[in-house]
Amino acid sequence: MLRAVVKGTGAYLPARIMTNKDFESIVDTNHEWIIERTGIEERHIAADGELTSDLAVEAGKQALAAAGFAPDSVDLVIIATTTPDDTMPSTATKVQHRLGITRGAAFDLNAACSGFVYAMTVANNFILAKQAKRVLVIGAETYSRILDWSDRATCILFGDGAAAVALEAEDSERGILFSSIHSDGQYTELLATNGGVSSTKTAGTMFMAGKEIFRHAVAKMPAAVEEGISALGLPLDKIDWLVPHQANMRILNGVAHKLHLPESKVIATVAKHANTSAASIPLALHIASHDGRIKQGQIVACPALGAGLTWGCTIIRW
Repeated sequence: MLRAVVKGTGAYLPARIMTNKDFESIVDTNHEWIIERTGIEERHIAADGELTSDLAVEAGKQALAAAGFAPDSVDLVIIATTTPDDTMPSTATKVQHRLGITRGAAFDLNAACSGFVYAMTVANNFILAKQAKRVLVIGAETYSRILDWSDRATCILFGDGAAAVALEAEDSERGILFSSIHSDGQYTELLATNGGVSSTKTAGTMFMAGKEIFRHAVAKMPAAVEEGISALGLPLDKIDWLVPHQANMRILNGVAHKLHLPESKVIATVAKHANTSAASIPLALHIASHDGRIKQGQIVACPALGAGLTWGCTIIRW
């Protein structure tokens, strides 16, 4: 069966680490308060002049090398991001050029924290339609650029980073088994920015109705996983790893509880990275596959929820 098979991964985190202690001089908070409510200990922050494309290029290089893909063999580059370098051109075209990819197509995809699942769904469909054989999917974000650093409810939650997955069309039992995406625009005001190109001519800063987002996350993310296993005819206990969007530990634990999965099956990297939006799932996949937790042949479920509201799930046989 033709499938989009994961052939390699890559990741990049900016050098600067911002700890919870660092926030004590910025907003009314402390390390214990942040840990108790989020499970986050630290996050990486892009340096001045370090762009989303810079992060994406480094992650992309690693994924191409791990997959053994020559740049001129890649048919498509998709960058999931809410924080592009510029309004135009797309960050993906800049990354495509810097990686030495001279054929095919490149574009950005904005589904906020669901961006990686959306991008994997699009990549999978390109491969199944035989319009691409090799696809590079990158989640890359510099959320530090759109945070309100005086709002302790949001600024403590996010970090910067990028991670990539190199996919190849193969007749295989491995690969993407299921991928589905959803949205409901009636909830746009729960998680958004207060600016934009057409509205204010600025990027704006982010705001969030945290309790409502939590409620939707612990309902919609498990439902997306259940949709996938139902479509595949798999029992829940066949899922080897749950790799959810890394928003905060309360959400990760809530999703696992709803699915009746033990916490030992949850890959959690949020403590060291915070919420890196579209980069969070591929960062977790890269780390857990490189440290030996995720092994070839295992089934990995990756649900996410983000602004829009958008949500979905990708299930992969690694």
